[in-house]
Amino acid sequence: MSEFFGSPHALLVLVLAGFLPNEIWRMAGLWFGAGVDEGSEVLVWVRAVATAILAGVIAQILVQPPGALAGVPDWLRYGAVAAGFAVFMLTRRSIFAGVVSGEIILLAGKWWLG
Repeated sequence: MSEFFGSPHALLVLVLAGFLPNEIWRMAGLWFGAGVDEGSEVLVWVRAVATAILAGVIAQILVQPPGALAGVPDWLRYGAVAAGFAVFMLTRRSIFAGVVSGEIILLAGKWWLG
């Protein structure tokens, strides 16, 4: 079982350097953001910037795929994104349905291509 989880020292470093700092900032964000109006102009701008950054990352992964995704043909990647977007729109903007359907199409297409 030890080889599955790795060394205890690596897990400790992962928790101390990765998990705890993230949780501290999440809790601080919850505490500071509790009274912020969701419709304020600043928050609308922050949401727009976050959406633009996410769209840029997705576009970069789509155009220049890393790792195993590079072995998937371009037409299949673009088709899976288009199908996921179509399902997203058809299911009253369900992000879960869009992502799952895109992944299913991508995996099924890769399996079919062999």
